[in-house]
Amino acid sequence: MRVLRAGDAALLIETEAPHRLHAAVRGLGRTEIVDVVPGAGTVLVTTAPGADLGRLGALLGDLPLPETSTASGEPLRVPVAYDGADLDEVASITGLTRAQVVERHAAAEYGVAYLGFSPGFGYLTGLDESLHVSRRDSPRTAVPAGSVAIAGPYGAIYPSPSPGGWRLLGRTTLRLWDPDREPPSLLQPGTRVRFEACAADALPAETRA
Repeated sequence: MRVLRAGDAALLIETEAPHRLHAAVRGLGRTEIVDVVPGAGTVLVTTAPGADLGRLGALLGDLPLPETSTASGEPLRVPVAYDGADLDEVASITGLTRAQVVERHAAAEYGVAYLGFSPGFGYLTGLDESLHVSRRDSPRTAVPAGSVAIAGPYGAIYPSPSPGGWRLLGRTTLRLWDPDREPPSLLQPGTRVRFEACAADALPAETRA
């Protein structure tokens, strides 16, 4: 790990295990730490004004990491109608049938690595390696909220309508982003996620969970 100062009230830590480091820093419960934000290869630790960044940086640089970054307890269950616009294309690219793509996607347990791109957009790790496909060559100008998608080693659920180039496998009615909820994002770093296949007419009405 490499610990860098980021202004006068934050530390940026470069690490190959950002998700586990995020969990470890959160677990410290130190009062001078205001927020911990994981990224693809970094963790940003913001502090209260006047915090001793030198001392804190030395502590975080030697912090033991947990074996897993995911939360304990039951995973978030996400009902999905697997009727996405890119399902056939993903099957063709991977050499699998539609049914095999659905089966492998729904069989995995995922963990939210970090949030990015848009509010509430969680990057999910745990995707079966056989489903690692590239983004679309031409992104869509509009992807509906609730779209369940994959790109590279990640899975995701679009929390709101937005442009996007990920490959769409299906859709859910679960509401991922709700400004009236605290916190607004249903997904948080460390949240465990399981997808459950269901028929389109069996999807529940939009739910806030």
